Amino acid sequence: MSGVKKKVKNKLLTIILIVLVTITLVAVIVFALAWQMNKKEDTGQGKEPSIDEVIAASVDIPEITTNLAGRQFIRLSLKIQTDSEEAAEELEKREFQVNNIVIHELSEITREELEGKAGKEAFESTIQSLLNPLMQEGEIERVYIVSYIIQ
Repeated sequence: MSGVKKKVKNKLLTIILIVLVTITLVAVIVFALAWQMNKKEDTGQGKEPSIDEVIAASVDIPEITTNLAGRQFIRLSLKIQTDSEEAAEELEKREFQVNNIVIHELSEITREELEGKAGKEAFESTIQSLLNPLMQEGEIERVYIVSYIIQ
């Protein structure tokens, strides 16, 4: 009978050890996830930047006047939002490249292609995708048209 008691004790001990190890693993995982979430909150990841942060990381592109693909001409100004102040500093130095890209793109666009919300958003998106490969210190997050006149 003592052999049966010993087997039951061994099984009970094994089950207790498995339960303790499982509880420990779950506790470690919960602690790690909580620590990771706290770390993201501390570094500001996962939240929208404040308007002051957006402005600090943005660059104003002065008014550009150029011809469109038709006989009209356009006058527009842009504000370009980057992901950091360092990227904004780099973009300011690249203003001549920005102007070049904008002028080249506008020379291929007709008035009709720029009309409406969809046309303006497509233009902003195109400029963003053309500027990002130039950037070494960060990236362009958004391009805004801040003034716009076609004649």
